[in-house]
Amino acid sequence: MRVEEVWLHFFTLPLEGALAWGRGSRLEALRHALVEVRLRDGSVGRGEVAIRPTIYGETEKSVEGALSYLAPRLKGRSLEKPWADLFFALPFNHAAKGGLDLALWEARAKSEGRPYALAPERERVEVAYIVGLGDDEAVLRDAAFAFERGVRVFKVKVGRDLEADTRRIEKLRAAFPEARLYADANETLSPDEAPRYLAAWRELGLLFVEEPLPIEEVPARQALKLAGILPLIADDSAFTPRDLRRELNLDTFDVLNLKPARTGYTWSLAMLAEARAAGKGAMVGSQAFSSFGAYQAALLALQRGVDAPSELAFHLKAKGSFFPFPKLKEGYLYARDLPPLDAFDAESFAAYVSRSTRIL
Repeated sequence: MRVEEVWLHFFTLPLEGALAWGRGSRLEALRHALVEVRLRDGSVGRGEVAIRPTIYGETEKSVEGALSYLAPRLKGRSLEKPWADLFFALPFNHAAKGGLDLALWEARAKSEGRPYALAPERERVEVAYIVGLGDDEAVLRDAAFAFERGVRVFKVKVGRDLEADTRRIEKLRAAFPEARLYADANETLSPDEAPRYLAAWRELGLLFVEEPLPIEEVPARQALKLAGILPLIADDSAFTPRDLRRELNLDTFDVLNLKPARTGYTWSLAMLAEARAAGKGAMVGSQAFSSFGAYQAALLALQRGVDAPSELAFHLKAKGSFFPFPKLKEGYLYARDLPPLDAFDAESFAAYVSRSTRIL
C-alpha cells in the first residue's frame, strides 16, 4: 500500500448552460483535473480537482505546481498511516490538496478491497441543486430541468440585484410549490441591507442564507447571526479547520458547508466532527463537480452528522459523464443505489482529457 506514481489529467466537460454567481463569476464548462495515485500493489485512486481561479486563486499551472511540490513527499509512503501533514506542507492550494486527498483515500480503499472510500453511515441524503443568476425564464427552465430529474431543494444564487432576486425567488416558489429553497449570496450584501432582505426571504419560506456578508465584516456577521432572522451557512468563511475554529469562536453561523473539493475527506471529517460538537448543522457541497466528484462528495454527505440538504446535483448540467451517478428519487439519493469505486469508466474519461502529465 505504498505510493508509486502520481498522474494529473486535465479534462473538460461542456455544460447545458452557464452558472453565474457573486459579483461577476461565471462558469461555462467544467475545466477540471483528475489526480490519479497508483500504489505499488496496482491499486489506483482518483480525486477530482475543481479549478476555480475566482474562488481559490488556483489555475491549471498552479495545480500542477502544487502537486509537483507535494508528490515527492508521497514517494514510497505507506497509506496505512495518516497523511494529514501533507496539508500543512503547502498552505492554501485548497483544490489541489483536496483532490489529492480524495485520491489517496480511494487508493487505500481499493488496496484494502473495500467498495467505498467512505462507507455510508446513513440510508439517504436530501439533494440540492444550484440555480445560478440569470433572467427569470432561464432560471425557471433550469429549475424545471433539475426538478424533472428528481431534485426538490434549490440553492438560489442572489446578490447582483436584490430586488430582482427576491422577485425571482417568488416565481420559483410559485412554479415549484413542492420544492424548498435557500439563498447563496456569496458575500454580496452590505451590513445595512442584509437584515431587510433576510427578513423578506424568511417570509418567502427560505431555509437558510449562505454567506450574506463579506467575510471581513466580522462584527456585522456576528450581529446578523445573533439576530436569528434566517439560519446562516458558512462557506467562504470556513475553507479550512483553522478557519472553522475562528468562526466557531466568533459564533457567526448555524450550518457548515463542507466541500471535499477543498478539504478532501481528511479535513472534511475533522471539520464535521468539530462543527457537530459545537452544536452546528452540516451540509456538503460538491463545488460543481462532475458526476464522479459528486459521487465522492455524496459519500461524505452520507456520514452521520450531515443533516442539511447537500449540493450533489450540479453534474446534471454536464454534457457527458464517466461515472454512473444514481438517479434521485423524490429529492433523495439513497446509499443502496451507489455503485462501487470500480464503476469509474476510464475509456469514457479519456475522451474528455486534453492533457496528462506524470507528476511522480
